[in-house]
Amino acid sequence: MAAKFKRVLLKLSGESLMGDNAFGLDPKVLAQYAAEIKSIVAEGVEVAIVIGGGNIYRGMNEADTGIERAQGDYMGMLATVINGMAIQSAMEKAGVYTRLQSAIKMEAVAEPYIRRRAMRHLEKGRVVIFGAGTGNPYFTTDTAGSLRAIEIKAEVILKGTRVDGIYTADPEKDPTATKYEQISYQECISKNLKVMDMTAFTLCMENNLPIIVFDMNTPGNLKKVVMGEQVGTLVSK
Repeated sequence: MAAKFKRVLLKLSGESLMGDNAFGLDPKVLAQYAAEIKSIVAEGVEVAIVIGGGNIYRGMNEADTGIERAQGDYMGMLATVINGMAIQSAMEKAGVYTRLQSAIKMEAVAEPYIRRRAMRHLEKGRVVIFGAGTGNPYFTTDTAGSLRAIEIKAEVILKGTRVDGIYTADPEKDPTATKYEQISYQECISKNLKVMDMTAFTLCMENNLPIIVFDMNTPGNLKKVVMGEQVGTLVSK
């Protein structure tokens, strides 16, 4: 059976790479994610990745840290490059060709982000990891994921989380919460469901880019999603 999607952008949170640790990186999670991504590359799917940096540094309240917002955001961008290098290492260990591109120039560890070069890498079957967010403060990695997905003409954003979709309330706090199999952009806004931050979400809505929110930590889920099985929650028109 052929994959449903030819080109996808996988958005991962930095916190997901911690595993059971309080911060940093868990080698077991990195290896698991690498195996999951390898399984869809083997199906001919072109994969781009954006990872957050919350496991290393999260932009915090300026009043609490004494670090101004813009400076803190740049620190967070550097954390995403560290995570990108970690997932790149894990995937190459698994035998997957990758390229890491950074929105902030750091030639010793990553290519600069060049849209056409990124698309060429994807066409050649390489996994492209986009680091350093958008390269600008005041924008989240969710926004970076939406922007890069639109730029490279991805068919869908796959938002890998630790929850198996979008619920009426937080299922970790409210046992009566029910899951949506499919929901529209407008419903997400009217019900104030926190799928992504508003800038990222609006970008997807305006460009009619669907989002699938699913549990990345369940083995085999990523492959099920790209093969078209009903996993997680689809957000679309």
